[in-house]
Amino acid sequence: MKDNLMVENEIKITDKAVSEVLKIMSENKIPDNFGLRVGVKGGGCSGLVYQLNFDESAREGDTIIEQDKIRLFVDGKSLFYLMGTELDFTDGLKGRGFIFNNPNAVKTCGCGESFGV
Repeated sequence: MKDNLMVENEIKITDKAVSEVLKIMSENKIPDNFGLRVGVKGGGCSGLVYQLNFDESAREGDTIIEQDKIRLFVDGKSLFYLMGTELDFTDGLKGRGFIFNNPNAVKTCGCGESFGV
């Protein structure tokens, strides 16, 4: 399997999001060698929904993005929709969770859970 390690990150992750990912990994005893799989799939009221989960290793065709102590695994289809995206974390008045600041999204649903291009 050929891994594509990116020199310039197409997807960036804020310091706050890195801290939260590391906290989740620690609390759930997820091994340090795991990475965060970032992706999109069809669904939601705007057409596409974001996905986040942990994966032990990259898959065939994945792009691997390393930032701080985090490795992101992104499949080719998802990368197309996520180029230039910043993954952030908020714990403000509107709720707690990860936020995708995606410059490719031309429409989003009211709850912010789905987007369209």
